[in-house]
Amino acid sequence: MAAYLAFCRFYLVALNLTESLPGTIFLIEKGVMPQRGELVAFRWEANWPYPRGCIFVKKLVGLPGSVVSAKGREFFVDGAPVGRAKEYARTGEPLDIGPRGKISDGHYYVAGSHPDSLDSRYQLTGWVGQEQIVGKAYRVF
Repeated sequence: MAAYLAFCRFYLVALNLTESLPGTIFLIEKGVMPQRGELVAFRWEANWPYPRGCIFVKKLVGLPGSVVSAKGREFFVDGAPVGRAKEYARTGEPLDIGPRGKISDGHYYVAGSHPDSLDSRYQLTGWVGQEQIVGKAYRVF
């Protein structure tokens, strides 16, 4: 999750408040769609454990048409491993696993590099819709 500061209509500066990705400061280029493997900034839709509308930065891993599969709690996108879904959050709440199958049009699979990253492995995040995407993110520091 990131706190952010808008400094013009084309860019935001985001501060990473968790360990989900390496880096502390990110520049977000609003309205630009990243390519697979690049960083994407999107608005959080749930209202727990972070407030709705918070900006998250994750790696864009799966595109529309990609196939998400799981063996137990190990997740794969187009056959490549993307992480293991934990059974419980650090706070003890159970975590339901995220969607599997072919990613539908207008949706994307996002992932963090940290085992505690709240990403598309979990139902809480799920696949990120095009309307949630703020833009392409760049790690500054």
